[in-house]
Amino acid sequence: MRKTLIIAVLLLIVLPTLGACAKASGVQITYIFYDGLVPRAESDEYVEITNLGDQAQDLAHWMLMDISEGYPSFTFPAYILAPGETIRVYTNECHPEWGGFSFEYGRAIWNNSEPDVAVLYNNQGEEVSQRSY
Repeated sequence: MRKTLIIAVLLLIVLPTLGACAKASGVQITYIFYDGLVPRAESDEYVEITNLGDQAQDLAHWMLMDISEGYPSFTFPAYILAPGETIRVYTNECHPEWGGFSFEYGRAIWNNSEPDVAVLYNNQGEEVSQRSY
């Protein structure tokens, strides 16, 4: 009886921890450049995303969104983010050296006077990272 109780308690402690580890990808929003240098449009704004984990991560169908406004959103094509690699999603510019990703949005996304919140969702729609500035 006591052995069964000990096993049950251990399962209650260990199983949630294992589930959290399985969901953790190591991919995080690490920086938001919210005050672009291009007048009015601020097309050079970007959100920086880094794989802080030790395994490559396929970003296919992951989504980045400004949840403060509820838009715009960017859905990633198939792209393998290597451990330690950093990419950027620009407002309306394409920089192949940073992955080549863009919201293709014709005006500023990230509010300069009231901080917005960027959220990264995995391909299951689960939030994996959130950042404000």
